[in-house]
Amino acid sequence: MAYTPKLTYKGRPLVRCGNDIYYGSLKDPYVIYLQILTTKKEKDVEVADKVHIVLLNTDSSKALPDRIVRQANKVGLFNALSFGDIMLRSQMKGKA
Repeated sequence: MAYTPKLTYKGRPLVRCGNDIYYGSLKDPYVIYLQILTTKKEKDVEVADKVHIVLLNTDSSKALPDRIVRQANKVGLFNALSFGDIMLRSQMKGKA
């Protein structure tokens, strides 16, 4: 039986562990890694403030520094995830 992720965004899986979020499937050639750098309180709830975005090649035979394709920073998780989705889609389109 195939694994079905519980959380997705635009049809791609989201996996979170603490302040680290992976967006995309490791079966694809690229994934997005989001690292929440800072948080802020909004109405007694902690929300992501500054987020670092990394477009990663999933080829595990390469060293980690060689797997980094592109990086950016955004304010807010939604902005970071939206920008990461654009980065991922454009990279996948170029490699199709």
